[in-house]
Amino acid sequence: MAKAMGSADRVTPRSGVPGSRRALRLRPYAVGKPREYAASEPVDLVEVDTLDVRPLPGVVFKPFTARDVVSRWDVLHTRATAQTATQFLDTLQHRMPFSIRALQVDGGSEFAAEFEQACQQRGLHLFVLPPRSPKLNGAVERANRTHTEEFYQVTPCSLEMKKLNRELRHWEKIYNTVRPHQAHGYLTPLQFLRQTSSQRKE
Repeated sequence: MAKAMGSADRVTPRSGVPGSRRALRLRPYAVGKPREYAASEPVDLVEVDTLDVRPLPGVVFKPFTARDVVSRWDVLHTRATAQTATQFLDTLQHRMPFSIRALQVDGGSEFAAEFEQACQQRGLHLFVLPPRSPKLNGAVERANRTHTEEFYQVTPCSLEMKKLNRELRHWEKIYNTVRPHQAHGYLTPLQFLRQTSSQRKE
């Protein structure tokens, strides 16, 4: 299902969304997503974002959310820092059921420096949004809303990170393999991927 990334597949630096050039000058590898780049199949684009979760007064943690925009397959993990963002790439590549071609992130500091370097080392295209444009990351913004309403707001989450990650992993499995999605004709992301794979073989 994954596409090979040869030299012809490279994205031309500094092209893409108007207004993003100033921010991108500070990014040695990330570029604005070109207008002609379209996610037509799984692997093409995974959007990544963070979410402020406040389970108790004075208690805040920032989990990562990643969503493949075509299959709606999500990966969740806690603690959003530059170091953990790099580690999250390992989690993301391990738990996505396909190879990833490109990531899209906002301009947050957790997605700069080490994270950007790690994407380059792994051969992942990295698209960064211009400032104040969350709608351009609409798929993962919608994912954050869903996980807030269906997990964080209704689950007595553990405050210890290892336990919380286990709870998130359990919810992630339900979300990807049990919960039907209206956008997929009430298939789960897993069923959608299997159906898509089967159609390609016919």
